[in-house]
Amino acid sequence: MNQQQIKQLETELWASADNLRANSKLTAAEYKDPVLGLILLRYAQNRYQQAKLSLEASLPETPRGKVKLTKEHFLAAGAMLVPEQSQYDYLANLPEGVGICEALNTAMRLIEEEYTDLAGILPKNYQELDPDLLRELIRIFNKDSVKSLTGDVFGRIYEYFLMKFSMSGAGAQEGGEFFTPPSLVQLIVNMIQPDHGIVHDNACGSGGMFVQTGHFIEERGGKNVNETIKCYGTELKSNNAKLAKMNLAIHGIEGKITESNSFYSDPHNLVGKCDFVMANPPFNVNKVDKDKDYVKNDPRLFKDVGIPKADNGNYLWIQYFYHYLNDKGRAGFVMASSATDAGNSEKAIRQKLIETGAVDCIVAVGNNFFYTRSLPCHVWFLDRGKREKSRDNILMIDARNTFRKVTTTINDYSPGQLLTFQAIMNAYRGDLLAIDKLTIQLQAQAIEQAAALVEAVNELRQTCAGSLFNNVALNFKPAQLELAHCLVLAKDADYAACHALLKTFENPVPRLAVLLENYKTQLDAAKKALDKKDTAGKKQLDEQGKLLRELTTAINAYQSQYGKSQVGEPIQDYKQALKDWQHVLQYFPDGHYADVEGLCKIVDLAEVAENDYSLTPGRYVGYSIQVDEDFDYQARMTEIHQQLDGLNTKANDLMSLIQNVVL
Repeated sequence: MNQQQIKQLETELWASADNLRANSKLTAAEYKDPVLGLILLRYAQNRYQQAKLSLEASLPETPRGKVKLTKEHFLAAGAMLVPEQSQYDYLANLPEGVGICEALNTAMRLIEEEYTDLAGILPKNYQELDPDLLRELIRIFNKDSVKSLTGDVFGRIYEYFLMKFSMSGAGAQEGGEFFTPPSLVQLIVNMIQPDHGIVHDNACGSGGMFVQTGHFIEERGGKNVNETIKCYGTELKSNNAKLAKMNLAIHGIEGKITESNSFYSDPHNLVGKCDFVMANPPFNVNKVDKDKDYVKNDPRLFKDVGIPKADNGNYLWIQYFYHYLNDKGRAGFVMASSATDAGNSEKAIRQKLIETGAVDCIVAVGNNFFYTRSLPCHVWFLDRGKREKSRDNILMIDARNTFRKVTTTINDYSPGQLLTFQAIMNAYRGDLLAIDKLTIQLQAQAIEQAAALVEAVNELRQTCAGSLFNNVALNFKPAQLELAHCLVLAKDADYAACHALLKTFENPVPRLAVLLENYKTQLDAAKKALDKKDTAGKKQLDEQGKLLRELTTAINAYQSQYGKSQVGEPIQDYKQALKDWQHVLQYFPDGHYADVEGLCKIVDLAEVAENDYSLTPGRYVGYSIQVDEDFDYQARMTEIHQQLDGLNTKANDLMSLIQNVVL
């Protein structure tokens, strides 16, 4: 299953599940845990069946027959030995008269009894849901397309559902606090590159940092994640800790998640031991009890200036992350924008931190990255093992004008933008070929997206095969040829020519509409010229008229059903890949890192001191006007002038009316 098919399946599953909730009395928060529990059951069944087939084929014959499979066999194969009453097939095939709610509660209890690491974390409140709704949910995750899934696709589906629940604010008073947006997690992972040792998140939410670290390790060499890293997480809220444990379980990642308050405890005793720290802690937490003995003597704080006077926890978190690191450790964490310029005692702590030389990079992030809040933020990166040449430098990246618009209220980073940030960081760290490698990566990405677009168009043609579209099939062929041409151009690294062809296949519907309009004109002319006695000809023209109406209906259906979902997304992905490629060619025309106004600058500590120890990138990188190449500014200005003329005319008419009334 390719990436496009996985995305489509995620969307379909969510739409079906959310539609059921919308027609029930449940809130998103009430619905979240039971649904995620079903995903885990479905995943466990799939892994069990795949492992069973593999194990049965590999086990030797004995005089008494095949060796009986045990729990240990399945654990070694990365799967659970699922009890019969917990198997998804068993639940899906229960007769209508059997209580499905209690059956699901029993299924969860049996798994917890077998696997103590999951004890107390699986949902067992299915009696609160309507039995008919539950049966429909079970059917949704029992489709053939889901039953055949392999690999980590279920992890993707689990994360997708977490994201969608977060966007609805489910399970968090402040909205979405159990889930960090994937692009920010990816940014942190790309920049600190956690590929070994102890990985810690002391505000771990649903465990997304650990999951993305697992992906990072697998994508860069296929190493066994659990042999490469050890994950330790701390989470204040009980429900979030359960989500994290389920998330790790569904991804096959071993980790210790502890439910505790990080302000008053260090349950894993990791000060000075961590190779990597990643976190998205709650911003601006007030009423932290700084008079507690633990806080006063906390080894995670600077001894002389460690306790900030301000009534928020921002500079407690920042010090925790620094002190958890060993002498080569790196940290990446999200922080409130106010922290980079905070004054008084917080400034003293910031100065102390800067003078250690460990502040590596600050990235300014714009609005609308969080699903239920629109606030901007900064992502801080620390490195206690910086190379000597960079010891007195800090990389500043102002990414407020770099983003991809997902919806009118949600932004994220495209894969190309994330690669660009990573390459800038690598160049700053001394990789002289980082920008050259980035250009090659973005070129390859554009080729890959063009190939995906070709595939989407071909799938669309196959969807239409045997339908009324066969009558206008010729209209798709030029688009397909142009796409193939784009592949050739992309391989030749001819960005401009590749981009120029984009509009020729962006929307085939107008071509179809023109074709049909010509057909209609010809048909009308033929009817007028027809001899009234020619009944055979009249019948033929009537058939053509019927075909015309059906074709028009089919085109409308194509535009609404396929224009966006089947072809629209690959087109947008391809356009974004081209845009990312173009930007890098503009930023670094000679293939080497250089400070870019409005985007990035390497500053020394003397300059930071001159700026009152501010860590706000905008103070250093300057300002650059960003132009949206896809926006027709000239046409919009014409519209604005026309609207202004209209308003002036109305104002004059109103003034005349007022004067006439007064006179």
